[in-house]
Amino acid sequence: MSEQHTVLEGVISVRAALEAGNRSFETIFIHKRKRDREAAELDALARAAGVVVQRVDTDFIEYYARGKTHGGVVGLARQRTYQGLCELGADTANPFLVMLDGMEDPFNFGHAVRALYAAGVDGLVVRDRDWTPVAGTIARASAGASERVPTALAGSSIEAAEALRERGLRVACAARGDRSVPLYDADLTGPLFLVIGGEKRGISRELLESADLVLEIPYGREFGLSLGMTAAATALGFEVMRQRRA
Repeated sequence: MSEQHTVLEGVISVRAALEAGNRSFETIFIHKRKRDREAAELDALARAAGVVVQRVDTDFIEYYARGKTHGGVVGLARQRTYQGLCELGADTANPFLVMLDGMEDPFNFGHAVRALYAAGVDGLVVRDRDWTPVAGTIARASAGASERVPTALAGSSIEAAEALRERGLRVACAARGDRSVPLYDADLTGPLFLVIGGEKRGISRELLESADLVLEIPYGREFGLSLGMTAAATALGFEVMRQRRA
């Protein structure tokens, strides 16, 4: 297998990548004893896209799979194509874009993307790096959302913020500080670029100082520690959704 391939495991991840059309496949392997409806639908979807489908035995599947949650389906996918920052969310009049900066754990990152996708985020910004080694893990953890959500690359959160501010988006950060506003008191209904930092590195001082809005997630009791990326993304994403629906 080429180093440029991402191994996607399970029907959900493989189907999401096929339907999103952001990456091509070399081959999709389905266990020869997997004859259920979802396997038949995946087979038909793959063949309609011109992807080779092979029926193989257990040893063949497990040679490529990293875990035991593959359910008899593995896809060898090529590198993903990304949008430019000028294109991300351009098809909506009121875009909600998010950058998850400082990712440490691909499982947590995937869970955060899953929550944001469910909350209706229009696009995701990630750092410009080689995502191939962890893309399969993120796809599984996000239930395929990482393959479906439109995504752009940026060298840094500052670069992304400057580019998106020029398009008319307000730049918001999730952090506690002198400038922070309680999440539920902020107006999040307009075009918005939200940066959520990782648990260890957080958000850079330069971005915090230049942000249009700094959001603080209120707690129900005294608690001196910050939320993890997944919990913060969930709280922030669904509050944006609530305000926009209201």
